[in-house]
Amino acid sequence: MNKKILHLAIPSIVSNITVPLLGLVDVAITGHMGDAGYMAAIAVGSMVFNIIYWLFAFLRFGTGGMTAQSYGEKSFRECCHILLRAQLTCLVMAAVLVVMQQPLFRLAMWFIEPEEALCPIIHTYYNICIWGTLPSLALYAFTGWFVGMQNTVLPMVISITQNVVNICLSCLFVYGFGMKIEGVAMGTLAAQWSGALMALAMVRVKYGGLWRGVCLKGAVKLAQMKRFFLVNSTLFYRTLFLVAVNLYIIVAGARGGAVILAVNSVLMQLFILYTYVMDGFAFAAEALCGRYYGAHDKANFRLALRGVWLWGLALTTAYTVAYAVGGEAFLRLLTDDATIRMAATDFLSWAVAIPFCGIAAFVWDGVFVGMTNTKGMLWGTFCGATAFFLLYFAFRDTLGNHALWLAFTAYLFMRGAAQQVIFRKVSGYWF
Repeated sequence: MNKKILHLAIPSIVSNITVPLLGLVDVAITGHMGDAGYMAAIAVGSMVFNIIYWLFAFLRFGTGGMTAQSYGEKSFRECCHILLRAQLTCLVMAAVLVVMQQPLFRLAMWFIEPEEALCPIIHTYYNICIWGTLPSLALYAFTGWFVGMQNTVLPMVISITQNVVNICLSCLFVYGFGMKIEGVAMGTLAAQWSGALMALAMVRVKYGGLWRGVCLKGAVKLAQMKRFFLVNSTLFYRTLFLVAVNLYIIVAGARGGAVILAVNSVLMQLFILYTYVMDGFAFAAEALCGRYYGAHDKANFRLALRGVWLWGLALTTAYTVAYAVGGEAFLRLLTDDATIRMAATDFLSWAVAIPFCGIAAFVWDGVFVGMTNTKGMLWGTFCGATAFFLLYFAFRDTLGNHALWLAFTAYLFMRGAAQQVIFRKVSGYWF
């Protein structure tokens, strides 16, 4: 079982490590532009799109879980129908977002309340990156489908290619052509389209034989569409709580000024590095647990779950040590602004605490996606978000920005703890 877990997890880890590189490169490029305003603006602009994409993360999770179960049942035509349903949903949602782009921007700025001087820079970034909504949403569905089909190598190849495109073009536009925020945005946009088109080509080349007999009529049958949207609607509500927490981190930072906003952006990169590595094993849990759940193979389901937990604990220990020993060096890598580095050092201990607070949340997310137990995921996230806001508002006046990170670590811990309890009730045994 360890071999199967690593076969799925290692390509996912490699591809996921390249995902935060996109954010790291953007932060690093803007961090060396000589003005904290650029760094703060990219943090706000990126968060706006992260919020939009997170709202549609059900396309990734729902597609992956249902595909894994159909794969376990050896219903390969239904696997293809699931992808087709997801891509039709992507097309409709992306069209709505493009049409509503300016009202959405005004709403985001009203809610986040960044410093007025940052708004023109954020608007420039937003106007370019809004045209990447369709490929970004489509890539969510493609990634979930590949994972459900027990194939994490293709997402790895796509992700590496996508991020190489982003790094090369962003550096070319900024340092070669002398562009500022426009260069970062154009590099991101080109990377999004290259990733989606590459995924489409790989579906045709690798799985073209499975699509014989697949048609639109089969994909939109009422019973299957009802299940698709029932699973995904619960995931959507869960995502609202995730978005509320992540958005408020930016809001609280923006209200603290450009330096605090930049500090929180830098520290979040440490969290993102951990999450994408842990998600590699969560993807393995999703694929294997979904496959064995669909095949009603309880023995292998247990073995997969045990293995994912053991690997997760080992990685979490390694990350905790790395952050404790090398955190300050990482800060120097991201920015040469002494003010930001000095301020971030005061909050570095929270980044060290994050791995062990978050391990359960990521493992159980993968298991619950595979089981399509979306209600369990919803309740776990609700408990975590409730803890976040209660703690932050209780301590913000006395602890300042430390209250934000206390609340965030509690949010991660409560998510995992709640899902542990829910899984015990559903399965009748502990791991």
